Amino acid sequence: MELPSHAICTQFSSKQLIWLFCFICKFSLSSFKSGSAALVTTSFRNESDRIALLAIKSQIPNDPLGALTSWNDSLHHCDWQGITCSRRHRQRVTVLDLQSQKLGGTLSPYIGNLSFLRKIILIENNFHGEIPQEIGRLLRLRHLILPNNSFEGEIPSNITYCSDLRKINLVDNKLSGSIIAGFSSLSKLIILGLGSNNITGKIPPSLGNLTSLTTLDLMDCRLEGNIPDKLCNIWSLGFFLVSGNMLTGKIPSCLFNHSSIYYLAVADNQLQGTIPNMGLTLPNLQQFLLGGNKFSGPIPVSFPNSTRLEVIGIEFNAFIGSVPSDLGKLQRLRWLLTAENQIGTQQGRDDLNFINSLTNCSKLEVIDFTHNVLKGPLPNSISNLSTTIKVLSFTNNSIHSSIPVGIGNLVNIERIGFSKNNLIGTIPTSIGNLNQLRQLYLGHNLLSGHIPSSLGNLTQLTVLGLETNLLKGSIPPMLGNCKNLELLYLSQNNLIGTIPIQVVSLSSLTLGLFLDQNSLTGSLLEVGNLTNLVQLSVSDNKLSGQIPESFGKCLNLNTLLMNGNFFEGEIPKSLNTLRGLQNLDLSRNNLSGEIPEFLEQFQDLSYLNLSFNQLEGWVPRNGVFANASMVSVFGNVNLCGGIERLKLSPCMPKKTKKKTSLSLKVIIPIIIGSFLLLLLSLFFVAFYRRKMVNKNTSSTTLFNIPSYKRLSYLELLRATNEFSMDNLIGVGSYGSVFKGILQDINQTVAVKVLNLQREGASKSFLTECNALRHLRHRNLLKIITACSSVDFQGNDFRALVFEFMPNGSLEEWLHPRVNGHDSRNLSFIQRLDIAIDIASALDYLHHHCQPSVVHCDLKPSNVLLDDDMTARVADFGIAKLFSTTSYDSAQSQPSSDVIRGSVGYVAPEYGMGVKVSMQGDVYSYGILLLEMFTRKRPTYDMFVNGLSLHSYAEMALPNQVMGIVDPMVLSDDNTELVNTVEHSNNQANLQECLVSLITLGVLCSADVPAERKTMSEVVSELHHFKKHYQDVRKRSNSE
Repeated sequence: MELPSHAICTQFSSKQLIWLFCFICKFSLSSFKSGSAALVTTSFRNESDRIALLAIKSQIPNDPLGALTSWNDSLHHCDWQGITCSRRHRQRVTVLDLQSQKLGGTLSPYIGNLSFLRKIILIENNFHGEIPQEIGRLLRLRHLILPNNSFEGEIPSNITYCSDLRKINLVDNKLSGSIIAGFSSLSKLIILGLGSNNITGKIPPSLGNLTSLTTLDLMDCRLEGNIPDKLCNIWSLGFFLVSGNMLTGKIPSCLFNHSSIYYLAVADNQLQGTIPNMGLTLPNLQQFLLGGNKFSGPIPVSFPNSTRLEVIGIEFNAFIGSVPSDLGKLQRLRWLLTAENQIGTQQGRDDLNFINSLTNCSKLEVIDFTHNVLKGPLPNSISNLSTTIKVLSFTNNSIHSSIPVGIGNLVNIERIGFSKNNLIGTIPTSIGNLNQLRQLYLGHNLLSGHIPSSLGNLTQLTVLGLETNLLKGSIPPMLGNCKNLELLYLSQNNLIGTIPIQVVSLSSLTLGLFLDQNSLTGSLLEVGNLTNLVQLSVSDNKLSGQIPESFGKCLNLNTLLMNGNFFEGEIPKSLNTLRGLQNLDLSRNNLSGEIPEFLEQFQDLSYLNLSFNQLEGWVPRNGVFANASMVSVFGNVNLCGGIERLKLSPCMPKKTKKKTSLSLKVIIPIIIGSFLLLLLSLFFVAFYRRKMVNKNTSSTTLFNIPSYKRLSYLELLRATNEFSMDNLIGVGSYGSVFKGILQDINQTVAVKVLNLQREGASKSFLTECNALRHLRHRNLLKIITACSSVDFQGNDFRALVFEFMPNGSLEEWLHPRVNGHDSRNLSFIQRLDIAIDIASALDYLHHHCQPSVVHCDLKPSNVLLDDDMTARVADFGIAKLFSTTSYDSAQSQPSSDVIRGSVGYVAPEYGMGVKVSMQGDVYSYGILLLEMFTRKRPTYDMFVNGLSLHSYAEMALPNQVMGIVDPMVLSDDNTELVNTVEHSNNQANLQECLVSLITLGVLCSADVPAERKTMSEVVSELHHFKKHYQDVRKRSNSE
């Protein structure tokens, strides 16, 4: 029975009660002291976490989505966005999760003070700098997730102190160095992702000690050497990803015994050897990617036993023999990629019978056997493949049969490739039922009959390749219904009749229209709708009439081939607008009249053939005409002049009247006398002004910084071989630039010698000195020193000495001279990197240096390229310096200054007297960005009557961008137009990125300054474009 409380008290004596009271008091006092101390300690630790988080925030200046706006005193730090605190150790931070917030900055070392931190998740941001060593102090850390950033430097070695780590993901950064051997001590590690970095060296065998590892991602690094056998100790390994390195040797045979592996990717290395029969030992394998190596031998017959296989990628190797006939067991198979091997028996019997089995693969999407040695007929069972099939390519084999009529059953197919085989018979009309078809390649076969009119039903078609067959009849007008057609190949057939106006009116044609080597007749109808066409070939037909004036509207043409026809009349003046022409062939026609002089102004023209016509008159001597290997005018008997190597007769001078000769005898002495008098006057004026300038500048201190090397006039004279013309590398507004070698330090330099006779040269010298003396940035041209002295004649001498840039200027790469570096070309990613470099330099000048600097003369010739094609902004001769306050106050005020900059790149507000501003540089950058990707100068003659490079690009957005960009960008990564779905995805990815870049260029070059971006915004967006482009490309290449 439970007693009441008062009854319990009566059981104790008074002495016991006193003792109990004392004990309680003592315990309470002790607890109070202990509690107070704990409270102080806890408060201190809580404050420590908050201070650490604020320190982290202070190193993140870019927060476009406002992810850190809650990080302030109005909220407890456990309530801040991205922060999770412990339940057990209340108010201690355990998780930092700021993924996909576009944050930009560095990761503060204060992160090491968050001692209870278990997870760091910073996926998809713009962090740069090194990963702080202080992370090694986070002994409770389990997840370090930092992919898709720009972290640099080596992986911190003391990360191995975090012995509780389960996941490390550093994929897609800029990390360097080698893989830490100490990773092997992290026995609990499940995921190790280091792919898409600049990591070098070998794969440490000690990684084999990570027996709990399920994912090892080392893709797209610079690793070399063998795949260590000790990795076979990781029996739990599911993802083994080492594609895109420089690995050699063989795949360890023991890896093929790991039943846990379901993703094996070793593509794009230099591995070799044969593949063992692994179907029984890898039952869980889902993706098997070996493409781009040196593997050989037959395809394992046990493949079909890996019944979970979804992707087989063995393309670009040296596999031989037949294809396993029971691939149909792979019910989950989606992609079968075997292009560029030697697969086939070469007996020509049953090489293609495996297709019968593939009809059981209900999820099949891609079959690519391009460029193998398969022989034999196409089985009719190809018509029974799954309707999920999207790509069917057997290009460049030895298939000899007709195309099965039932191919029209593949209703979801997007690409059919049977080019370069021995196909016979006619083109099935049932192909016209394939409404999703985008690319049809049937060229280089023995197909006969007519082109089916049903092909006009293919409204999604972008590429139609029927070239080099035995096709006859006329071109179906129904092809004009293919409103998305970009490339049409009908060359080398037996086609007759006229070219349908419906086809010539297809404004979608951009990549090319090839009708050459047929028997087409009639005149070339209106071509003005082909405004986006890049290549047109109608050569070797029977076309007649005059060359249409409407060609002048085809502003994107770079190749025009009309040779071997019956065209007559003069070469139309409207061709003057085709400033992007690279190849022009009008030979073997009946053209008359003179050669237009504007052709010598076409800077991109590298092939011109006007031979065997009836042209007459003078042959120009400049531009393409200056190189006999690039031009042919043979067979025009009435032509004269030109360069000596053309071996034409000299032109007869026109006769002059005697009266005129007598008049000249009187006029010429008068003109000469007046000219000499004028020269004498100018000499005295110039002499006086130079004295005044020298007086003003002689007392100016050029550099008061001891770190700059002092050079004399004699040293520069020796360095440049006495300013030899052989050393001359450029001439600018205020002087000349010479290449030189400083003998004492054996350094190649560029010496800019000021022409002090030119008005403003001395001021330009001082401006550039003042602008460059405190600037330090990887994307600015580094100044080594300046020289202010006198030459051996006692004349004042001024020179600036810069770091030498071996790859010249961006101008030389975008617009090479005809007799210069014709083979130079910038890839898409190079252009994007250069754009980022230039933007980074301007962002530094505008926002990160004091005083701020406005460049005022940004253009391609003022952007130089070093050994690694890194861009350096140069020429600060007319730059403007501002303090922060003076810039803000003067930004919008009118100015009496002379307009600063170069024609075409100068902001329009400068012409109205508005003061120099950062927005002016942004405008110049926008024009430069558009020029880089369209390869069109803003000063081209085509930009008249209100049309400018800005409006030209703006009108193309968004659907016509691919028609205005430089064709070399489009052909950058593809030797063939589209080979697989991977290439198709890459093409779409490239188009998306180009649209973004052109849009950015248009925004930056807006007429209203307030509508332009800041350079900080430009840098951020460019990094985002590049990251997105690379991410999509990686996913496409890995699928």
